[in-house]
Amino acid sequence: MGRRKIQLAILDMYDGEPNQGMRCIHDILTRFEDRISWKEFDVRGKSQIPNILEYDLFISTGGPGNPLEGNGDWDLKYYDFLDQILIWNQNHSQKKHLMLICHSFQMACKHFGLGQITKRKSTSFGVMTVHKTPEGFNDPVFLGLENPFWAVDSRDYQVVQPNSKKFKALGAKIIALEKIRNHVEYERAIMAIRFTDEIVGTQFHPEADAMSFLEHLKKPVVREKIIELKGKAKFRTMLEDLVDENKIYKTNETLIPNFLEQALRKIKLAQTPSLT
Repeated sequence: MGRRKIQLAILDMYDGEPNQGMRCIHDILTRFEDRISWKEFDVRGKSQIPNILEYDLFISTGGPGNPLEGNGDWDLKYYDFLDQILIWNQNHSQKKHLMLICHSFQMACKHFGLGQITKRKSTSFGVMTVHKTPEGFNDPVFLGLENPFWAVDSRDYQVVQPNSKKFKALGAKIIALEKIRNHVEYERAIMAIRFTDEIVGTQFHPEADAMSFLEHLKKPVVREKIIELKGKAKFRTMLEDLVDENKIYKTNETLIPNFLEQALRKIKLAQTPSLT
């Protein structure tokens, strides 16, 4: 008799907008298809939220628009979902594990009051370096990644000005920061947080692969915007970064798989009957 697969819910935050993020997440999950089965929930389009009793693993995606805005329905349900995960984990030995990506990460930071969510002066887009904090060096989700490591960044908003009291109350830690920009006076954005032992989030896109980024760059409006903002030389550098196996390829192969492997190990351990 085959072993029971762990159930994972994907919280789709793209609101029906065409994207490569879901394909990338599916691609990563197929590497675990012998141990994981999954179902998607259209959070913003249909106000669908998974029943946390039915799932042990959750990935909440990136998405378009302002993370501070909702319609008073799906967003309130989403915040309640975050609270349910926390309350469950405080009261049960078998925990629920959650990965938050970009838009979801920003919404969680707002909900828990961990920092200010502000609109950037200009869009951050491209293959960027992400820097581990001292706490990040020891975080298992980054195991196997260099410091700094490379990731795809695509956002108009940012989380800054961490609230130390809220971090302490939740037990959260900043584990990665935006690239160092000595030529500007702006505060470095928070790029990843370990919210709890079971909940981790990134403001960048750890699921992104070279194919997804190239598809995005094929859009004339995207290409023209990048060249306008960064110049042709920077655009060519982005293309070179995509084929470097030590850049976003390494992050795609490492970060979310680390999260899944660690969660699966903990879930299996919790499910194993005690010998005493």
